[in-house]
Amino acid sequence: MKRRSLTLAAAALVAVAPALSAQEYPTKPVHIVVPFAPGGGSDFIARFMAQRLTETLGRPFIVDNKPGAGGNLGTEQGVKSPADGYTLTLIASSYTVNPAIYKLNFDPLNDITPIIQLSQGPLLITTHPALPVKSVQQLIALAKAKPAQINFASSGQGSIIHVATELFDLKAGIKMTHVPYKGTGPALTDTLGGQTNVFFSSAASALPHIQAGKLNVLAVTGPKRIPALPNVPTVAEAGVPGYQVILWHGLIGPKGLPRAIVDKLNQAAAKSLTLKETGEKLAADGVAPAGGTPEQFLATIRNEIQVWRKLAADGAISAE
Repeated sequence: MKRRSLTLAAAALVAVAPALSAQEYPTKPVHIVVPFAPGGGSDFIARFMAQRLTETLGRPFIVDNKPGAGGNLGTEQGVKSPADGYTLTLIASSYTVNPAIYKLNFDPLNDITPIIQLSQGPLLITTHPALPVKSVQQLIALAKAKPAQINFASSGQGSIIHVATELFDLKAGIKMTHVPYKGTGPALTDTLGGQTNVFFSSAASALPHIQAGKLNVLAVTGPKRIPALPNVPTVAEAGVPGYQVILWHGLIGPKGLPRAIVDKLNQAAAKSLTLKETGEKLAADGVAPAGGTPEQFLATIRNEIQVWRKLAADGAISAE
């Protein structure tokens, strides 16, 4: 009887251990893997949120940059880490493109635990002033009159900018010629110089040049207009129904991350996203706070993976 009581007591302790662990979490530094180089938008958002989570949860959140292979190198390292809450991964909207163009060493849906979407924002369809168009419909008409003669820049083969433009071509029934660059900087520079005609840019990158008259803006790719450009229509409003592409960032963990830890991280991040300072900081990077439940974030990931896989199946995109 005594042995049986001891066994039951031990089992009870094992049963409450995960709950106690989740309640006390975190008890040591948490690492956020960023699968991109320092200095970009993903790195900015990761470091900003790491600071906020450090303040809210009382333990250091440390950003580890692991660039390479279109973001797949660091992401794979993150999702294959122990599911204890001490290694998280920041992903961007390009995460949902990669399954369409790369052979991944992990399942982008089943090998992760979504935590929260942190940011959201549109791309801007911009053109060099020398291109004789002032609207999306004029761009479409010119592209139909001159098939493959209009060039568009991207930050690289298979980048979110590349696939967003190819999706636009498909839905508008046109064909522009892709000119890939190694990053947003050189793509924007050559568009400003007139070497390329069209660039689907982040708002943060394009707005100063739009305001200076060095770029024209035709539309925003999100579901609604943005405060910085209230007179610029969405692509759907401009005559391409069903078109929408959102830039976003979010936090994920490895498969099997305990729900109590997921909820704690979600609530801490969501609290930070409601702060006025957060909105102002993210606006400087051309995006807005997002938030929502882990299930909503998973639905976004799943839906976008389907969109880009279909685009690849239609032959519009492929790996380099």
